Amino acid sequence: MSDPRTLLVGDVGGTNARFALARMVDGLPVLDHHESFPAEQFPTFLKGVAAFIEGCEVKPSGGVIAVAGPVEDGAIDLTNSPWAVSEAELATLGLNPVKLINDFEALAWGAPIVPAADLVHLGGPATGDPHATLAVLGPGTGFGVSALVRDAHGGEMAMPSEGGHACFPPGDTVEDEILRILRERYDRVSIERLICGPGLLNMHRALARIDGRETHIDDPAEITETALKDPESPCGATLARFCAILGAVAGDIALTTGARGGVYIAGGIAPRILDFLKASPFRRRFERKGRFKDYMADIPTWVITHKHAALLGAARVAFAETA
Repeated sequence: MSDPRTLLVGDVGGTNARFALARMVDGLPVLDHHESFPAEQFPTFLKGVAAFIEGCEVKPSGGVIAVAGPVEDGAIDLTNSPWAVSEAELATLGLNPVKLINDFEALAWGAPIVPAADLVHLGGPATGDPHATLAVLGPGTGFGVSALVRDAHGGEMAMPSEGGHACFPPGDTVEDEILRILRERYDRVSIERLICGPGLLNMHRALARIDGRETHIDDPAEITETALKDPESPCGATLARFCAILGAVAGDIALTTGARGGVYIAGGIAPRILDFLKASPFRRRFERKGRFKDYMADIPTWVITHKHAALLGAARVAFAETA
């Protein structure tokens, strides 16, 4: 059965803004009229949304926009962007109702309905417990974390979170030294200071200092590109350490949330380094949790390669809000 309503869904990060129109078909959201543009293209968030709606032949009646940061009282200042917006401002565009949610909250809603073809298995069993919590996390411009709490009766509740700003947990002596070096620059070192695009550069510079060598790289993309071409290079060592810490953090989040339903890695970086990530210490560090090693071995891990998973999640929320 199709739902005749057309709703706006958005996914706005520190670098890019993505929008689409959503409709519901046979109980699942279908996305049309995709558009993506750099956040810097529009001086304000509201103008970006207005430009998208203006280009739509069918105008949305309401919607949900996922944003990178904490939503407070229906408003947000994006964590890694100069944009700010409120639900009240969005309502002036004719959207009623309209809701802002955290981007990884949207990914938590979207993860269970991502097609299997858009998931890459990273270890553990093929499936998780369908009645247990699942966690979604990942590096991009920043580092996002959320979870979808599920029960045996089909109940679901997404947990918005700022888990990327929890403290960085070193797992060996090299990471102890990385933490010491970053403390010289930052009063407090969070996970996001290392596991994201800018964090990759922080890590590369710290490792160069530990090894007693100079580095003139100032672009995280150059680190990734060099590492993929030459895994034995210093850039390869940086990316391997990045993947190892990502695995350790993912395991900590799985323990914290009880994510027996599985852990999904999202964000812009993981899909670009899939083969490297598979061969990295990611899964070993994920499972390396002392007395809970067997517990961790039973939790599957995947990378979400679907480009619009957050829009799928936003659509689920949007249709629930307007039901």
